[in-house]
Parts: sequence; C-alpha cells; structure tokens
Amino acid sequence: MDDDLSRVLTAVGPRLRALRQQRDTTLADLSTATGISVSTLSRLESGQRRPNLELLLPLARAHGVALDDLVGAPVTGDPRVHLRPITHHGMTMVPLTQRPGGLQAYKLVISASRRSQEPQLQTHEGYEWIYVLDGRLRLVLGDRDLVLSPGEAAEFDTRTPHWFGGVDGGSVEFLTLFGRQGERAHVRVQPAG
Repeated sequence: MDDDLSRVLTAVGPRLRALRQQRDTTLADLSTATGISVSTLSRLESGQRRPNLELLLPLARAHGVALDDLVGAPVTGDPRVHLRPITHHGMTMVPLTQRPGGLQAYKLVISASRRSQEPQLQTHEGYEWIYVLDGRLRLVLGDRDLVLSPGEAAEFDTRTPHWFGGVDGGSVEFLTLFGRQGERAHVRVQPAG
C-alpha cells in the first residue's frame, strides 16, 4: 500500500474518536445512529479495522461532517465560500452553511418590491431561530402576529403554522438557524468568577 494512503487511513481512527468525544456521544449511541456495530466502531477508532466507504459514509452523516473531514483530505483550490442565493417571490435566501445535516444557517432578505400579500401560513418538521439584522420583520406564528425590529430574536417549532414578511412594504434582512425536529441550539456560558 502507498505510504501516503497508509498515513491517511491510520489517522482516520483518532479523528473518529475525537469527533465522537467532542459531541459527547457513546459508541452505543453512534452504533444506533449508523447501524454499525459497537465492536466495529471501537476497532475503527483504535486502528484495528481499516476504514472503507461503507463505514465512513454513515459516520460522516451521523457526525454531520463532510467525508473529507473524516479522512483529513487536504484543502484544495479556492478557499472562498461561494454563496448561491435563491430568489423566489421577492425573498432571497442565502445558505451560510455547507455541511450536510445538523443546524443550517441562512440569511434571508425580503425586498421592499415584494408585493404585499396575505400571509399564507405553512408548517413543516423542524425548529427555527430568527435574528433581525435590518428592517422590521412581520412574523405570523399560529394566532399571534408579531413585529420584530433589528436586534430582536424569536424561536419556534416549525410545526406551528408560520409566515414571514416585511412591515408596511419595507425590506427586511434576518438570519435564521434551522434544525431538524428535536435539534436545539446549545449555548455554552462560562461560569462567573
């Protein structure tokens, strides 16, 4: 086997263990999430089992990282993040995260030229956090009709019927974090003293 390939494969085990420990996940939890046995996971982490795509793909999915991150692939090409905005009905959505799974971050811009329309509430699985950057955001959430100003935030279960829009025809920019159902943001605060 090529020396470079051997080095890459040897480094996968410690990377897998570090990822699992950073996420405070047990081998049993990871086994349940991936369908890979606890003994195989343990042997992968210790270097006693050679990694292959059949094992690495479900592990990358479970950890919410790209396969390149698991194998330590070198960074290549242009390091800039190329954002690909999506515009639909006067609303522009810019994805800010590029990794599969886990929390997804977006910047949304609702233009002033967007026609005033009656809210059309929608529901879907997940949980959402919103932070207003500029303008005033109208958030219809169930039977509540709220107006958020810059610096204000809201969070809600997306199974609650909801709708976003600008206030009085003005434009609004806001950030949103979206997670699958049951996913919550974890805020860590250092103890005082």
